[in-house]
Amino acid sequence: MESDLLNVTLLSILVSGTATLLASSIAIPLGCYLGMRKFKGKELVRTVTYTLYGFPPVVAGLVLYILLSNSGPLGSLQLLFTPIAMILAQTLLVVPIVIGLTMSAVSTTSKDYTETAIILGADSWRTARTVIHEARIGIISAVMVGFGRALAEVGAVMLVGGNIQWHTRVLTTAIVLETREGNFEYGLALGAILLTIGMVFFYLMKRYQDKGMLT
Repeated sequence: MESDLLNVTLLSILVSGTATLLASSIAIPLGCYLGMRKFKGKELVRTVTYTLYGFPPVVAGLVLYILLSNSGPLGSLQLLFTPIAMILAQTLLVVPIVIGLTMSAVSTTSKDYTETAIILGADSWRTARTVIHEARIGIISAVMVGFGRALAEVGAVMLVGGNIQWHTRVLTTAIVLETREGNFEYGLALGAILLTIGMVFFYLMKRYQDKGMLT
């Protein structure tokens, strides 16, 4: 039981942490670009991004399941029912959140700093660096929210991971299993572990965020 619990906990951290890092590496640069640029259709992009905040996890899981199934275009990769498939599913859900929050943070900051930077003679590259630096608190918050979304995800990872013991079972899917079997106390214990992981992560990120506010 203890070894199973440790495996489930570590896999949860690995999957959600990797998905957040992958999503952030894609979404932060894109969000910064969208936040600083003015172009036709920007409001449409913003609206679509915000709409995807509520992208149903089971739909994301179903789309990925179809792509990774043996009859799908990526079936030859044999990724279905693996931790990699779970990471991809969580990444799909986290990317729009980090893009949207980063875009909002950078867009708000850009209005305040771009004109000043240009007046002071800064070129476009230095201006962009200044804006991103000043928006870093909002960007960190975007990563925090993204990790929370990934850590709490159950529908998509259940579909593409299969909740296989010792292989793809994470805390959220384990909670579903224990609840179905009537093991409510153990399910609540797993929930407490899940909340503790989130609390530790958010505490560390908040400490980093507070240091950023002082620099």
